[in-house]
Amino acid sequence: MLAGVGLSWYTWLEQGRDITPSPSVLDALARVLGLGAAERAHLFDLAGVPTPASADPYPAEAPAELRDMVLGLAPFPAYLLGPRCDVLAWNAPAATLLGEPSRAPDGVPNMLWWLLTAPGPHGNSWEDTGRRTLARFRAEHARRYDDPRFRTLIEALLEASPRFRELWPRHEVLDAQLGTKVVDHPDLGRLAFLHLQSIPTSHPDLRLTQFVPVDAATRAALEAAHPAS
Repeated sequence: MLAGVGLSWYTWLEQGRDITPSPSVLDALARVLGLGAAERAHLFDLAGVPTPASADPYPAEAPAELRDMVLGLAPFPAYLLGPRCDVLAWNAPAATLLGEPSRAPDGVPNMLWWLLTAPGPHGNSWEDTGRRTLARFRAEHARRYDDPRFRTLIEALLEASPRFRELWPRHEVLDAQLGTKVVDHPDLGRLAFLHLQSIPTSHPDLRLTQFVPVDAATRAALEAAHPAS
Protein backbone atom coordinates (compact mmCIF):
# COMPACT_ATOMS: atom_id res chain seq x y z
CA MET A 1 0.00 0.00 0.00
CA LEU A 2 2.79 2.45 0.92
CA ALA A 3 4.60 1.75 -2.37
CA GLY A 4 1.43 2.21 -4.39
CA VAL A 5 1.39 -1.31 -5.92
CA GLY A 6 -1.24 -4.01 -5.81
CA LEU A 7 -1.00 -6.94 -3.41
CA SER A 8 -1.17 -9.52 -6.20
CA TRP A 9 1.60 -7.81 -8.19
CA TYR A 10 3.80 -7.54 -5.11
CA THR A 11 3.19 -11.21 -4.34
CA TRP A 12 4.20 -12.15 -7.88
CA LEU A 13 7.37 -10.07 -7.47
CA GLU A 14 8.29 -11.92 -4.26
CA GLN A 15 7.57 -15.24 -5.98
CA GLY A 16 9.93 -14.39 -8.83
CA ARG A 17 7.28 -14.51 -11.54
CA ASP A 18 8.02 -13.16 -15.03
CA ILE A 19 6.95 -9.55 -14.51
CA THR A 20 8.81 -6.37 -15.41
CA PRO A 21 8.84 -3.78 -12.62
CA SER A 22 9.39 -0.19 -13.70
CA PRO A 23 12.17 1.99 -12.22
CA SER A 24 9.55 4.13 -10.43
CA VAL A 25 8.02 1.07 -8.75
CA LEU A 26 11.44 -0.22 -7.67
CA ASP A 27 12.29 3.23 -6.32
CA ALA A 28 9.04 3.25 -4.34
CA LEU A 29 9.78 -0.20 -2.91
CA ALA A 30 13.33 0.85 -1.98
CA ARG A 31 11.97 3.92 -0.20
CA VAL A 32 9.26 2.02 1.71
CA LEU A 33 11.67 -0.75 2.72
CA GLY A 34 14.25 1.80 3.88
CA LEU A 35 17.01 0.48 1.61
CA GLY A 36 20.40 2.15 1.62
CA ALA A 37 22.20 3.20 -1.57
CA ALA A 38 23.98 -0.15 -2.01
CA GLU A 39 20.79 -2.12 -1.23
CA ARG A 40 18.81 0.01 -3.67
CA ALA A 41 21.40 -0.60 -6.41
CA HIS A 42 21.28 -4.34 -5.65
CA LEU A 43 17.47 -4.34 -5.93
CA PHE A 44 17.68 -2.78 -9.40
CA ASP A 45 20.41 -5.27 -10.36
CA LEU A 46 18.25 -8.22 -9.27
CA ALA A 47 15.38 -6.85 -11.33
CA GLY A 48 17.60 -6.35 -14.38
CA VAL A 49 16.72 -2.64 -14.51
CA PRO A 50 19.38 0.12 -14.91
CA THR A 51 19.79 2.06 -11.68
CA PRO A 52 18.59 5.67 -12.12
CA ALA A 53 20.31 8.56 -10.42
CA SER A 54 19.23 9.30 -6.91
CA ALA A 55 16.61 11.99 -6.58
CA ASP A 56 18.68 13.53 -3.79
CA PRO A 57 20.63 16.68 -4.77
CA TYR A 58 24.31 16.12 -5.41
CA PRO A 59 26.91 18.00 -3.32
CA ALA A 60 27.75 21.51 -4.53
CA GLU A 61 30.62 21.76 -2.04
CA ALA A 62 33.30 19.30 -1.01
CA PRO A 63 32.33 17.14 1.97
CA ALA A 64 34.76 17.99 4.77
CA GLU A 65 36.38 14.56 4.92
CA LEU A 66 36.99 14.43 1.17
CA ARG A 67 38.35 17.98 1.13
CA ASP A 68 40.77 17.05 3.91
CA MET A 69 41.80 13.94 1.99
CA VAL A 70 42.54 15.95 -1.17
CA LEU A 71 44.61 18.44 0.80
CA GLY A 72 46.31 15.65 2.76
CA LEU A 73 47.50 13.86 -0.38
CA ALA A 74 50.15 16.57 -0.91
CA PRO A 75 52.85 16.55 -2.20
CA PHE A 76 51.01 14.52 -4.81
CA PRO A 77 48.38 16.23 -6.98
CA ALA A 78 44.72 15.48 -6.29
CA TYR A 79 41.33 17.05 -6.86
CA LEU A 80 37.62 16.39 -6.38
CA LEU A 81 34.93 16.97 -9.01
CA GLY A 82 31.14 17.06 -8.82
CA PRO A 83 28.89 15.42 -11.44
CA ARG A 84 28.90 18.59 -13.57
CA CYS A 85 32.75 18.67 -13.45
CA ASP A 86 32.61 21.50 -10.92
CA VAL A 87 35.88 21.69 -8.99
CA LEU A 88 35.07 21.07 -5.31
CA ALA A 89 38.64 20.64 -4.02
CA TRP A 90 42.02 21.21 -5.70
CA ASN A 91 45.27 20.87 -3.78
CA ALA A 92 48.42 22.97 -4.20
CA PRO A 93 50.39 20.26 -6.07
CA ALA A 94 47.52 20.03 -8.59
CA ALA A 95 47.82 23.78 -9.11
CA THR A 96 51.58 23.41 -9.63
CA LEU A 97 51.14 20.57 -12.10
CA LEU A 98 48.03 21.67 -14.01
CA GLY A 99 47.32 25.31 -13.17
CA GLU A 100 44.14 26.77 -11.70
CA PRO A 101 40.76 25.89 -13.27
CA SER A 102 38.78 28.83 -14.61
CA ARG A 103 35.21 29.64 -13.61
CA ALA A 104 32.17 28.88 -15.75
CA PRO A 105 29.77 31.75 -16.49
CA ASP A 106 27.80 30.94 -13.33
CA GLY A 107 30.92 31.67 -11.26
CA VAL A 108 31.73 28.05 -10.29
CA PRO A 109 35.23 26.69 -11.03
CA ASN A 110 34.61 24.02 -13.65
CA MET A 111 37.05 21.54 -15.15
CA LEU A 112 35.17 21.08 -18.41
CA TRP A 113 34.77 24.81 -19.01
CA TRP A 114 38.48 25.32 -18.33
CA LEU A 115 39.62 22.55 -20.66
CA LEU A 116 37.37 23.59 -23.54
CA THR A 117 37.57 27.39 -23.37
CA ALA A 118 41.07 28.26 -22.06
CA PRO A 119 43.14 30.13 -24.67
CA GLY A 120 45.57 27.90 -26.57
CA PRO A 121 47.57 26.55 -28.11
CA HIS A 122 47.41 23.30 -26.14
CA GLY A 123 49.17 19.99 -26.63
CA ASN A 124 47.69 16.58 -27.34
CA SER A 125 47.51 15.72 -23.63
CA TRP A 126 45.29 18.74 -22.92
CA GLU A 127 43.02 17.94 -25.87
CA ASP A 128 42.72 14.28 -24.83
CA THR A 129 41.91 15.23 -21.23
CA GLY A 130 39.21 17.58 -22.47
CA ARG A 131 37.64 14.86 -24.62
CA ARG A 132 37.67 12.36 -21.75
CA THR A 133 36.26 14.88 -19.30
CA LEU A 134 33.46 15.65 -21.72
CA ALA A 135 32.72 11.92 -22.10
CA ARG A 136 32.36 11.59 -18.32
CA PHE A 137 30.23 14.74 -18.24
CA ARG A 138 27.90 13.25 -20.85
CA ALA A 139 27.48 10.07 -18.78
CA GLU A 140 26.48 12.17 -15.78
CA HIS A 141 24.18 14.34 -17.90
CA ALA A 142 22.34 11.22 -19.07
CA ARG A 143 21.48 10.48 -15.41
CA ARG A 144 20.31 14.05 -14.82
CA TYR A 145 18.85 15.01 -18.16
CA ASP A 146 16.47 17.62 -16.75
CA ASP A 147 18.96 19.24 -14.37
CA PRO A 148 18.91 23.01 -15.14
CA ARG A 149 22.53 23.48 -14.01
CA PHE A 150 23.71 20.94 -16.59
CA ARG A 151 21.55 22.57 -19.26
CA THR A 152 22.92 26.04 -18.47
CA LEU A 153 26.53 24.84 -18.74
CA ILE A 154 25.84 23.01 -22.02
CA GLU A 155 24.27 26.12 -23.53
CA ALA A 156 27.24 28.25 -22.44
CA LEU A 157 29.74 25.77 -23.89
CA LEU A 158 27.83 25.60 -27.18
CA GLU A 159 28.13 29.36 -27.37
CA ALA A 160 31.76 29.70 -26.27
CA SER A 161 33.65 26.57 -27.39
CA PRO A 162 34.16 25.36 -30.97
CA ARG A 163 35.79 22.22 -29.50
CA PHE A 164 32.63 21.48 -27.49
CA ARG A 165 30.46 21.98 -30.58
CA GLU A 166 32.71 19.50 -32.40
CA LEU A 167 32.73 16.81 -29.69
CA TRP A 168 29.20 17.03 -28.23
CA PRO A 169 27.45 15.30 -31.18
CA ARG A 170 29.79 12.28 -30.92
CA HIS A 171 27.93 10.95 -27.84
CA GLU A 172 31.05 9.49 -26.21
CA VAL A 173 30.56 8.34 -22.61
CA LEU A 174 33.11 7.34 -19.98
CA ASP A 175 33.07 6.74 -16.25
CA ALA A 176 36.06 6.05 -13.98
CA GLN A 177 39.55 6.10 -15.46
CA LEU A 178 42.95 4.55 -14.73
CA GLY A 179 46.06 5.24 -16.80
CA THR A 180 49.37 7.05 -17.02
CA LYS A 181 50.13 10.69 -17.72
CA VAL A 182 53.40 12.36 -18.69
CA VAL A 183 53.70 16.13 -18.20
CA ASP A 184 56.56 18.30 -19.46
CA HIS A 185 56.51 20.94 -16.75
CA PRO A 186 58.28 24.27 -17.47
CA ASP A 187 59.89 24.36 -14.01
CA LEU A 188 59.94 20.75 -12.77
CA GLY A 189 60.88 18.98 -16.00
CA ARG A 190 59.34 15.75 -17.25
CA LEU A 191 56.96 14.21 -14.72
CA ALA A 192 55.36 10.76 -15.02
CA PHE A 193 52.30 9.65 -13.05
CA LEU A 194 49.88 6.86 -12.50
CA HIS A 195 46.56 8.67 -12.87
CA LEU A 196 43.40 7.35 -11.21
CA GLN A 197 39.88 8.74 -11.11
CA SER A 198 37.74 6.87 -8.59
CA ILE A 199 34.26 7.05 -7.04
CA PRO A 200 34.18 7.57 -3.25
CA THR A 201 31.76 5.03 -1.81
CA SER A 202 30.60 7.60 0.75
CA HIS A 203 29.65 10.07 -2.01
CA PRO A 204 29.07 8.17 -5.28
CA ASP A 205 28.09 11.35 -7.16
CA LEU A 206 31.65 12.69 -6.83
CA ARG A 207 34.93 11.79 -8.55
CA LEU A 208 38.31 11.81 -6.81
CA THR A 209 41.40 12.11 -9.03
CA GLN A 210 44.88 11.27 -7.76
CA PHE A 211 48.32 11.39 -9.37
CA VAL A 212 51.03 9.05 -8.01
CA PRO A 213 54.64 9.31 -9.26
CA VAL A 214 55.85 6.33 -11.23
CA ASP A 215 59.56 7.12 -10.84
CA ALA A 216 61.94 8.54 -8.26
CA ALA A 217 62.65 11.70 -10.28
CA THR A 218 58.97 12.69 -10.35
CA ARG A 219 58.60 11.99 -6.63
CA ALA A 220 61.69 14.05 -5.79
CA ALA A 221 60.54 16.98 -7.94
CA LEU A 222 57.14 17.11 -6.22
CA GLU A 223 58.61 16.76 -2.75
CA ALA A 224 61.01 19.63 -3.49
CA ALA A 225 58.20 21.82 -4.81
CA HIS A 226 55.92 21.03 -1.86
CA PRO A 227 58.03 20.18 1.19
CA ALA A 228 56.22 18.83 4.22
CA SER A 229 55.39 21.54 6.76
